[in-house]
Amino acid sequence: MAKASFLTAMNLLFFAIIGTALLALTYQLTHEIIAKSEEQEKLKLIAQILPPGSYDNDIMKDTVLLPDDPLLGNHAETILYRGRLADNPSIAVLQATAPDGYSGKIQLIVAVQQDGRLGGVRVVSHKETPGLGDYIEAAKSRWIDIFTGLSLANPADAGWKVKKDGGTFEHVAGATVTPRAVIKAVHKALLYAQVHRDELFPTTTGESKP
Repeated sequence: MAKASFLTAMNLLFFAIIGTALLALTYQLTHEIIAKSEEQEKLKLIAQILPPGSYDNDIMKDTVLLPDDPLLGNHAETILYRGRLADNPSIAVLQATAPDGYSGKIQLIVAVQQDGRLGGVRVVSHKETPGLGDYIEAAKSRWIDIFTGLSLANPADAGWKVKKDGGTFEHVAGATVTPRAVIKAVHKALLYAQVHRDELFPTTTGESKP
């Protein structure tokens, strides 16, 4: 009996080791491909929020790392993409996180122009309810385009809410948690851009790291 139990335990251990090894191998073979695919999708979204004529450099190569910051909702370094016109800073693409979506975090990219206006906003990833909260995706609705051209002055702070809460932003009935989270995150990203204006839009062309 003891020998049978020992053999059973050894078999379980063997299969556990093999299973773990296969999972590790699968991860090694696929994680780089997945990461590259996600990066390509992000770059497509970035291209959608850069106004025509707002930059003349290779914005995908003009990057610096931003430290984590509560205003961006990030808990790790993120990439800042910088656009220039005639070698002068013109637009910055920030990565922000709305931590309070209905079903978890909502990852965003936010383009802020040198004059403080939004070039645009896109949702990179989310887990909101399909058919209800997913209207924040540009591929499924034009709702996300309501941010284009807005700034901290337009609307004023009190206006950065859904209309149900006394703000100026439209939302889909029955799905207010999702837009609340996105609106708050975009507003905070604009506040970040205001606080860190000198780092995002340096007056010299040399590299700087906020």
